[in-house]
Amino acid sequence: MIIEQPAKWLRWLYPKAAWRMDPSEHAVYLTFDDGPIPESTPFLLETLRRYGVKATFFVVGENVQKHPELLQQIVEEGHQVGNHTYHHLGSFKHWAATYLIDTFKCQQLIGRLSPLPLPEREGRRLTPRSALPLSERQRRKNPSPTGEGSNNPQAQAERDTTPLAYREGQGGESWGGLERALFRPPHGWLRHSVYYWLSKEFRIVMWDLVTRDYSKWLDADDVYNNVRRYARNGSIITFHDSLKSIEKLHTALPRSLEFLQEQGYEFKTF
Repeated sequence: MIIEQPAKWLRWLYPKAAWRMDPSEHAVYLTFDDGPIPESTPFLLETLRRYGVKATFFVVGENVQKHPELLQQIVEEGHQVGNHTYHHLGSFKHWAATYLIDTFKCQQLIGRLSPLPLPEREGRRLTPRSALPLSERQRRKNPSPTGEGSNNPQAQAERDTTPLAYREGQGGESWGGLERALFRPPHGWLRHSVYYWLSKEFRIVMWDLVTRDYSKWLDADDVYNNVRRYARNGSIITFHDSLKSIEKLHTALPRSLEFLQEQGYEFKTF
């Protein structure tokens, strides 16, 4: 990510991805990439709480594994969680299969540590396939003659307690009545083979404004001015939950939130 707003040709590369939300809506969508880590996530959460703002955190699996309590705090405080791969992989540096496995490993971890309420439809609960291990998907697709995975009460109980990686009824794209899990690729790039497969299972979220808070060439004023200059209706705004950004965000994030609130923007999640 080296530009505050992506050019049209870049958006055309991934037409199914969300780059900007409804431009007729006076709202913005705050996102934070790369956490959670104890050096920055608590400050971000405290600041969002102070201003009454909800955001979306695109988390890295290995950080979640080290700090599960921070993921649980993000969820408990009403924020949304998205997938940012398990090892923060660059798509063009790895085989497609490696990248996909890494992404689904992160998703399973998110589902296990922060299960969301299971919605009901027509008297039964639904669990999206991509929240399950491959062996479990195959078992459900081909239930055994003894009834396992079909109407067997024990099998039904297992289905009802499987972690859910989706939310219901919050707008945006839906799949089988459930909103798809969110995914953002590290560095904003995907091989097209990977993009093809992930777009079937995830809602891919890019950005309309990247603040470049990670850049060593920018200071807190520059980060804040990027928000002032480029925020607009429907903007998906990207900050970072990282060591590179946190010193600048101690100043830039509160100023940015105050500016956006003064401009009358509503803060939304996906």
